[in-house]
Amino acid sequence: MRTIFAVAVALLVSAAGHAQDAWPQRAVTLVVPFGAGGSADLTARVLSTHLQARLGTPFVIDNRAGAGGSIGTGFVAKAPNDGYTLLLGTVSSSAINAALYTKLTYDLDRDFQPVSLLVRFPNLLFVNPKIPATSVTGLIDYLKANPGKVNYGSSGIGTSSHLSVVMFALATGTDMTHIPFRSTSEVVNSMIGGHIDLGIDSMTTTIPHAQSGAVRALAVTTPQRNASVPDLPTIGETLPGYEATAWQGLFAPAGTPRPIVDRLAAEVKRILEMPEVASSLKAVGAEPAPMPPDAFAAFARTERVKWKEVVRVSGARVD
Repeated sequence: MRTIFAVAVALLVSAAGHAQDAWPQRAVTLVVPFGAGGSADLTARVLSTHLQARLGTPFVIDNRAGAGGSIGTGFVAKAPNDGYTLLLGTVSSSAINAALYTKLTYDLDRDFQPVSLLVRFPNLLFVNPKIPATSVTGLIDYLKANPGKVNYGSSGIGTSSHLSVVMFALATGTDMTHIPFRSTSEVVNSMIGGHIDLGIDSMTTTIPHAQSGAVRALAVTTPQRNASVPDLPTIGETLPGYEATAWQGLFAPAGTPRPIVDRLAAEVKRILEMPEVASSLKAVGAEPAPMPPDAFAAFARTERVKWKEVVRVSGARVD
């Protein structure tokens, strides 16, 4: 009897192993918890195009925007852990929201398996050209001379684009009015339409508009200047210690078989190291940063601790 049981177990394990080795056998859905046209959507489309080519099966983008990324993230948390539903998480949806939202239906530590960090990139401080400021110092002077009269857009309450401005306002003692949107592209379009005065949002999406003159770029949010725009100063050059680095990463539902997770991580690394991919990302300010699953899990936990403190200081909460 024991021999029969052992053989049965071995067959089951072998079958499971073969199923994992054969992954993927059908289309894989990559959920982006923000609207189309934003930086997360751009990264997802670059990644999915190359994953599809390398793995020989469709990778379908599913934009599930809303609630600062919580709707799409929650969808993936409850998806089968078979490798066919993945999440393009961001610093907002996969770090900040844990402290911001009081009634999340999922737990970021418990319900997800980190696969790999994808990119890091600065946010860009930019203003409507009608604002007379042409430097960070000039902007601070203008804000202090017009308390409460300047509005700023973000890609959602509690997103890095929102909290980056909160950090800026706290550091400068200024007061602005927040107008949340669902994506970076909506913020930029509203500014071009003359409705938004200021933003600190994804450089990947905003820098082309700054280069065209549709918006005016003033600074980047990382500690060092960005190689793609070396003449653009950092906010920290005016406000020492200011830093708000955004990132995006790939996640799977918790319990996804480790062979699938490891294969995905390896493919992501190969893709991000492809010269044409790396150069196209760097051209818009994104820095490819593949990271093994366990290292990425540790990184994500550290980020949640960091942004929890920023959320606490800002007083922002979402029920």
